[in-house]
Order: sequence, then C-alpha cells, then structure tokens
Amino acid sequence: MRTGLAFAGFGVALCCVGVAGLGAWNLQTVRQATGPIRETADGFLSEVSLGDSDRAYERLCEDARSRWSAIGFTSWVRTPPMVTGYEITDVSVATRSGKPQGTVTVKVTRSGGLSEERRLPVVREGGDWRVCGDPF
Repeated sequence: MRTGLAFAGFGVALCCVGVAGLGAWNLQTVRQATGPIRETADGFLSEVSLGDSDRAYERLCEDARSRWSAIGFTSWVRTPPMVTGYEITDVSVATRSGKPQGTVTVKVTRSGGLSEERRLPVVREGGDWRVCGDPF
C-alpha cells in the first residue's frame, strides 16, 4: 500500500513540475514577443503616416498581401483622411497552438484632426513579425 501511495505521490509531483514548466515556457515566449511586436507595429504606422506605402506594404503578412495589391494598398493609404500620427496605447500577446500572436492597440490621428482607436493584429511569419488583417 505504501509503495502504491509513493508512486502515486511521485506521479502527481511529476505532473505539477511539468505544468509549472510549461507555464514558465509560455510566459517567457509571451514576454519575449512584446518588444518585437511593438517595433513591427511602430515601423508600419510610421511608414504609413510618412506616406511610405511601399515599405509599409512589405510589413504586411502574406494573407493581407494576397488581399491587397501594392497599388491598391498605396491608394488606400493615400485616401483622405490620411493617417498623420499615431500613439501605441497597448500591446498584448497570446499564444494559439503554441505560437505567439499579438494585438497592438493604437490611437490613429488622421488629417483634419480626427482620431480613432484601432487594433493591429501582428503574427509571426517566416521568422519575422508582420501586420496582418486590415489595419484601418
């Protein structure tokens, strides 16, 4: 009986260590992703607000580029009211199927002084972070 209880206790302890290790790995992955996600969104928004749509287009994920041609994206970026400034207010990271994905909340200022809050999805693709979805 004692041997059975000892093995059961050992099994429970092993499971707890495994769960704690997985949680620590997940937390580390999320924390490491926050900086690059912010930098990707910051670079994208900076290029959009400066009118450099070609460089901003390069920061889009493959899915977004399949829906937008470079010319269409440029037309969209240059359609009034254009983005003239921005402020990143939050960066959140979650993991799905073990892969980190980010959402950057940004206050976008447009020509004429209008401002609105937007969320930019950012995904890991081919070793780089890319803005995905329709950012505006």
